[in-house]
Amino acid sequence: MPPLSPSAVPTPLPHFDPRSVPVAGTGAGLPAVPPARTTAQALRARFAAPPPWQPEIAAEPLFSARAPARAAVLIPIVQRAEPTVLLTERTANLSTHSGQVAFPGGRTDPEDADAAATALREAHEEVGLEAGTAQVLGELPVYRTGSAFIVSPVVALVRPDCVLRPNPHEVARIFEVPLAFLLDPAHHRRHVFEFAGQQREWYSMPYRDAEGYEHFIWGATAGMLRNFYRFLAA
Repeated sequence: MPPLSPSAVPTPLPHFDPRSVPVAGTGAGLPAVPPARTTAQALRARFAAPPPWQPEIAAEPLFSARAPARAAVLIPIVQRAEPTVLLTERTANLSTHSGQVAFPGGRTDPEDADAAATALREAHEEVGLEAGTAQVLGELPVYRTGSAFIVSPVVALVRPDCVLRPNPHEVARIFEVPLAFLLDPAHHRRHVFEFAGQQREWYSMPYRDAEGYEHFIWGATAGMLRNFYRFLAA
């Protein structure tokens, strides 16, 4: 999918169920990232000396007319025997992206020293993650969302013994998805949605857990994961 660019005039999106939008294709023809590249040592080396690469998605078409806002999210890789990515499901009462799967993160505060400080502060506020249990590896390129957030994705290794305390006002649930699942393009589904004469595209990566619950990862979260795949596959 080519990089998306924001619209000159934002077109508000109608309410719709992203699960109902047809799948236009998958990444089944692309290779999965080999496990050897997802060890803690390999991830540290990749961020210390990144290869030439380009993010697949840099910006979504705008559907919000409000002023752009800086933000950061934490992509927490839990260092289990088989690494996982920690994700949240947002509560239904939030003003933006309510009920959606998301990384811990949020708006940048004036006192935040950098994107990593924002991501770690927000992760502590949302899920109780202590900064001492996370090792920041680096950042992926900025991702501009359709809701006018300019997001810096911060990747970190997280100790598996970390104690989490979700904020009930912001987080409905915390869950983990195997990193190998997210880095296998066979699980990346591309959707195409047309509205008001404009075509919008996004990825989804639905994950069904051991209890049979489907976590529908899509939109900006899936887009940043797709970029993470490109970074590790390069």
